[in-house]
Amino acid sequence: MNFLKSVLLTLLVLAAPLQSAKALEVARSDMLLHIVEECTNTQKPGYCEKCLAPQRQAMCVNHNTCKATSEIWTETSEFVAMRDIKMCGCPKQFVHGLVLPKARVTGIEDPKRTEAIWQFAWDIARQRLDTNEIALAVNPPSRRSQNQLHVHLVRLKPGINTDSFGNVTVRTQNLTNVWAVASESALKHQLKEYGLLVTSDQQGGYLVVLTQDSPEMLYTQAYCTP
Repeated sequence: MNFLKSVLLTLLVLAAPLQSAKALEVARSDMLLHIVEECTNTQKPGYCEKCLAPQRQAMCVNHNTCKATSEIWTETSEFVAMRDIKMCGCPKQFVHGLVLPKARVTGIEDPKRTEAIWQFAWDIARQRLDTNEIALAVNPPSRRSQNQLHVHLVRLKPGINTDSFGNVTVRTQNLTNVWAVASESALKHQLKEYGLLVTSDQQGGYLVVLTQDSPEMLYTQAYCTP
């Protein structure tokens, strides 16, 4: 019996790092959801203990650098707009924001997604970017690191225009039906998985680009050169 106990104890010890690694992986993939749920309200009791990336104004101990904190730009009852960690260490003119729903919405494939997120994201983008350079991007499920829907708010790469989009492109006159026109187009072109880029159309309205790769990486200035 002592021998069996010893074997079981050894197996538990060996399995512990794997369990810890799995827990860390889950924590990373849910980090944006955690920020939305635990880090937006700095007056919440136990804020510094519960929030892993507190806002700097909360003055939490050991959380005073860019990468260790969150920066909330705007918050409504439905959405949060915030700085992406990719802005840390970048020049002031570099912009990379995120817009997230406060409700739990896994991603682009989740039927709980709401059309209202696009107009909200566009309005936030206009506060920081020229209209003709705005790019709103959502990555496909296989190319994302987070399991909470988030719209990347970034600049188009220099030289990108209508002719640059080699993927499925549709037009819409407003931002109230982006998910709808994208779903219809994906069905038509038999795309089981896709990401979206939304940008202004020189002919008026907006372009909605569907791509099986990451639109953030393909078409936008996702990273800066410090």
